[in-house]
Amino acid sequence: MKKIFTLFILSACSIASMAQKHNVSKQYMQPNDPLVEKKLTDWQDLKFGLFMHWGTYSQWGVVESWSICPEDEGWTQRKGPYGATYNGYKAAYENLQTTFNPVKFNPEKWVKAAKDAGMKYVIFTTKHHDGFCMFDTKETDYKITSTKTPFSSNPRSNVTKEIFNAFRKDNFMIGAYFSKPDWHSENYWWPYFPPKDRNVNYDPKKYPERWQKFKDFTYNQIGELMTDYGKVDILWLDGGWVRPKSSVDTTIDWQRGIKFDQDIDMPKIAAMGRHKQPGLIVVDRTVSGQFENYTTPEQEVPEVPLDHPWESCITMGNSWSYVPGDHYKSVQQIVQLLVKIVSRGGNLLMNIGPGPDGDWDPVAYQRLQGIGEWIKINGEGIYGSKSVAPYSTGNVFYTQAKNNKAIYAFVLSEQEKVMLPSTITVKAAKPKKITLLGSKQSLKWKQQNDEVVIKIPTDLQQKSGLNEVACFKLEY
Repeated sequence: MKKIFTLFILSACSIASMAQKHNVSKQYMQPNDPLVEKKLTDWQDLKFGLFMHWGTYSQWGVVESWSICPEDEGWTQRKGPYGATYNGYKAAYENLQTTFNPVKFNPEKWVKAAKDAGMKYVIFTTKHHDGFCMFDTKETDYKITSTKTPFSSNPRSNVTKEIFNAFRKDNFMIGAYFSKPDWHSENYWWPYFPPKDRNVNYDPKKYPERWQKFKDFTYNQIGELMTDYGKVDILWLDGGWVRPKSSVDTTIDWQRGIKFDQDIDMPKIAAMGRHKQPGLIVVDRTVSGQFENYTTPEQEVPEVPLDHPWESCITMGNSWSYVPGDHYKSVQQIVQLLVKIVSRGGNLLMNIGPGPDGDWDPVAYQRLQGIGEWIKINGEGIYGSKSVAPYSTGNVFYTQAKNNKAIYAFVLSEQEKVMLPSTITVKAAKPKKITLLGSKQSLKWKQQNDEVVIKIPTDLQQKSGLNEVACFKLEY
């Protein structure tokens, strides 16, 4: 089914930080496993999640993985003293393993900050495209628990397990990000040939035994994550160029660069994952079909609801990975993004990149605290809600309670402190009662055709005590 939608474009700096454009799939296939359907419904009710891109690259403060990709794109540029030759740079990049020692790693600190902010699930990068594993895999020594990595002597060196356990204790839904391409694997980028772009650098059909080794490697690593890390709810697969050639959409620029069939047998992987983790949500992003259980528009917000489950993944700063002095979005920008996304029926997955010491920038904690203060007042219009027409009118965005007994009208403020006009008009049927969340003051209103005109008392207009977004609850 073809879907056409326009997008809210975020700030220019956010768009510039994108590693690549991820197009929302043109087709969606409903899961036929009732356990997956149930978990998807539960996940849709959560609305707000935490994403974390973290690896050895945080030591250089460069874009995650992409600087070792031999493509002439803005996000693949090599920086620093090692950038004169490709091979020299890649060797220096991979040598970052020998200095990676995030001694301030304390996932419980992250859990508290995320929980207080109202986040309900977490997606963590167990392995990005560079192939460095943030978990104790048996398939490679390029991992955080290797004796080559200083942090391996730390009792919490298996950071994926520590993060999953810490968040699970506070009832977060757990998601494992995993890159299908692996630029460190000799069975993906075979050293016999130089890599030319992000894709496999040999024809798998010419060398089927080598490709089979890569398929086995991928299957085994995902199997480890599904076996040894407790309950996992989401397998979030990135690197959509690793896909069957038959699924390539040549109308999409980056997919035109896929020359070879890179089929890693997703039916086998998903069946194994769901055998070990019943109800597992699989997100084979940008690959339409039965293994893309929800879609993931990146750094974008659809202007109208999509006809299937979806999540906008958006950075809190300008970058996915840690960059010293990164510019972080304000509490107001983040709260308003959350409202816009939820009004369209989606979830917001907000990314924070931990630094080389194993902690977040202090600004990230400040932002989460501010979001939490807002969510404590207005969360009832966010969690477990659904989209309702007309979705938005001007600066007013709507959600509806699941039981249809309330509509929430979120009024976006132009500044941090909410200043309300003398009247606010919302598109809605006549309600039984209207309240302003966070205020005990009674309100008067009148019905005019298909609109409700709410009168705002004079003292409430200037001194509501609210920030970022005001929310009116219309009860039925």
